Amino acid sequence: MGAVPAQVASGAGSAAAGAVARFFRSGRAAPYLLLLPSVVIILAVVALPLVVSLWSSFTPYNLTRPATLFVFVGLRNYEQLIGNADFWWALGRTVVFLTVALNLEMVLGLGLALLINRVTMGRRVLRTVMMFPMMFSPILVGFQFKYIFNDNVGLVNNALSSLGIRQEPIPWLVDAVLAPMCIAIAEIWMSTSVFAILLLAGLLALPNDPIEPAKVDGCNAWQVFRHITLPFLMPFIAIAMTIRSLDVARAYDMVKIMTNGGPAGRTELLWTLIARTGYQNSQMGMANAMGYVSILLSIAFTYYFYRRLMAARRHMDGAE
Repeated sequence: MGAVPAQVASGAGSAAAGAVARFFRSGRAAPYLLLLPSVVIILAVVALPLVVSLWSSFTPYNLTRPATLFVFVGLRNYEQLIGNADFWWALGRTVVFLTVALNLEMVLGLGLALLINRVTMGRRVLRTVMMFPMMFSPILVGFQFKYIFNDNVGLVNNALSSLGIRQEPIPWLVDAVLAPMCIAIAEIWMSTSVFAILLLAGLLALPNDPIEPAKVDGCNAWQVFRHITLPFLMPFIAIAMTIRSLDVARAYDMVKIMTNGGPAGRTELLWTLIARTGYQNSQMGMANAMGYVSILLSIAFTYYFYRRLMAARRHMDGAE
């Protein structure tokens, strides 16, 4: 009696193998075979490191003791983060830095887009020039602004001294208040053009149909901008905010170059703290736990701006 189930199982296996063989001999398998190298590369480059880093966040993994990668400690790393004051200060500074930088970039980018949109000659040249800052790497921008705000040979202190405004040099990158401001200025200078380009695209797509009747009805320029132009641009603003929030939340290069997290950790953001914990202190398990908390922060900002995008689209649909 036992031979019958075995024969049935053998027959089912042969039928499945035959179906797979027929599938690969047919033309339907070609797209999957062409995608297979990309899937393998993505799994090797993205999925595998993510799985390893997630696992290590539940271990006391130390770079100097590789065997600790295989010691499971559960949520101990995440529990220690709750009482880690350095982590919470870095997280708070990251949220403040992200909020200030994003809003100033949005306001300045909107202003640039409105100005360029009113230009009738040389608009293409202006768009090209406007893109220059975003073409520089963050490391190069960090070195550039580190020189600009240098205590002794910096351009800002030399300009203030030459104009007779102040003779004593200002410690821009050493002062606890001025150093975060200098990093924010560097970030805003580099990334405002991203907002300007996206919002300029929205202005170029803005239809004239609702604007002309509004002007005929007596609306001034501010009323047209407030009730027609700005609501139309809100989806573009939400998209730009989403893109930039993911970049600013991972800010590392410029902070590392300009201040290295100083003075006394006053400019240390979440990702500089993660790098110091993982590579200088060798506590890679704890660093990966911080990294996954920062991922939750990025998801929260992305969800918030996604809700804003959906609200703007519903508003536009209702206006139509």
